[in-house]
Amino acid sequence: MKTRRDVYQAIADPTRRAIINMIATQPHNVNTIAEKFDVTRQAISLHVQILIDCGLVKVTQQGRERVCEAQLQELSEVSAWVDQYRRHWENKLDGMEQYIEQLKKERYGKQE
Repeated sequence: MKTRRDVYQAIADPTRRAIINMIATQPHNVNTIAEKFDVTRQAISLHVQILIDCGLVKVTQQGRERVCEAQLQELSEVSAWVDQYRRHWENKLDGMEQYIEQLKKERYGKQE
């Protein structure tokens, strides 16, 4: 039985993130992708397979070439997960800003 990989596994590796960045704007064949990295073509094929398993890449056969196209909608899960923490820290920073303003009023208000 094949284990379903998740999108977090895909973006955990810097090479896979670089591949996603590379094909995000324009599809590339596997050989073109492999040329950009200092690893074997086989290693790039494994990275591409993980991206396929995670639903971030679709590969189509065009003649003798395998062309990789980004399927970035799967990253919305990551975006939603990160957003909850962004909101948390924005609230913390807003609270700190209010606290600093209160301190300024207390400190400078007494000096006048």
